[in-house]
Amino acid sequence: MSQSSQPRAGSSGARRSLTSARIITWTAVFVLAAAAVRLTPPEIEPQPLATVLAPATPEWRESVDTLASGETLSKLLGRAGVGVTQVSHILQSATSIDARRVRPGLTVRTRQRTADSVPSEVVFQLAIDHLLRVTRGDSGWVAVDEHLPWTVDTVAVSGVITSNLYTAMASSAAGDFPEQARTEVAWSLADIYEYKADMSRDLRVGDRFRLLVERKSGPQGAIRSGNILVASFTLSGNEVQAVRHELKGGKAGYYDQEGRSMKAAFLRAPLEFRRISSVFGRRKHPVLGTWRAHKGTDYAANSGTPVRAIGDGTVIFRGRKGGYGNTLEIRHRNGFVTRYGHLRGFAKAARRGAHVTIGQTVAYVGATGLATGPHLHFEVLVGGVQRDPRTALSRDAGEPLPKGERGAFDASRERLLALLDRIETRGQLASR
Repeated sequence: MSQSSQPRAGSSGARRSLTSARIITWTAVFVLAAAAVRLTPPEIEPQPLATVLAPATPEWRESVDTLASGETLSKLLGRAGVGVTQVSHILQSATSIDARRVRPGLTVRTRQRTADSVPSEVVFQLAIDHLLRVTRGDSGWVAVDEHLPWTVDTVAVSGVITSNLYTAMASSAAGDFPEQARTEVAWSLADIYEYKADMSRDLRVGDRFRLLVERKSGPQGAIRSGNILVASFTLSGNEVQAVRHELKGGKAGYYDQEGRSMKAAFLRAPLEFRRISSVFGRRKHPVLGTWRAHKGTDYAANSGTPVRAIGDGTVIFRGRKGGYGNTLEIRHRNGFVTRYGHLRGFAKAARRGAHVTIGQTVAYVGATGLATGPHLHFEVLVGGVQRDPRTALSRDAGEPLPKGERGAFDASRERLLALLDRIETRGQLASR
């Protein structure tokens, strides 16, 4: 019996030993875990960046202002915080500026360190591409002129006349030039052809033009038109080309496809501002109310618009002449006489007996005599009889190129026309 009870006693002891070991193990694990928790650093709450980094004070401060109408540069600079003494020094250094003649709208930039009470630099923008930079140094203020660069490329422009040259140019060059530059291109084209056609009255619906013109791109996105290099104008079915060619002496001019100068003995219009109210032929007289032959051309223009002599000649009449009002008459070398009526006044140099040159201002548009409003009445008389200026002046031709220039001209003409064709083709393909 005693033999059977011994195994049970041993088994119980073994169980007690196992239980004690487990208690010790779990106690050690608990102690280690508690120690780990105590030794772990507390989590830091993230702070906004603004509370960590203080905002930096800018080193420089700049201001931009424009000159108001009637305002002086001294007042503008004073508004920018420049003291009277410094204003005086700045303007004395800016010798290329006449402070009495500065136009409103002039942009002025000042730049100074935040810690300073006096600007370190003043910049006057005299033009889009012209700056006057006045800088303060140890020895005082120093001014330096800066001319900003322009880049030049060439643009092909072509159009069809539907009403007038301006409308055609506005639609054909809209993607290449801003509005003002398109107007300048139209004026340049009219100036080139002013000996061949009056762009106000000689154009017909369907007439076409093509030209290659320089485009100048400048600072702040400014775009201007440059020289027209070659042009082709189809006038009433007849093509007249104009090629810009520089002679060996360095003087440039325009010549037609035959190598003759585009300039001739007579201009085709007496006004640079060409806008016609009526053309040669029969019309109802605006004052008398009767139908009568209107032996000339009326150019509607603002009072005071300069009137130019269409060719070299001598003044043979200056004064009042019935319904013409103030009138000027000029005799030219070929026997033609040109008459300018309804004038407001006369140029001092255009006295009776005086010699005048082509393009010279001889009088000013007015509304004297039988006139309902300011305009110029222009006539051409041949043998004492009024003739249609459009036909009377169309016989004139320019001088040919010197023989030694013809080869270079022909080569230049072919090159420019080929370039015009190539740019036009590239533009047409790009638009498809």
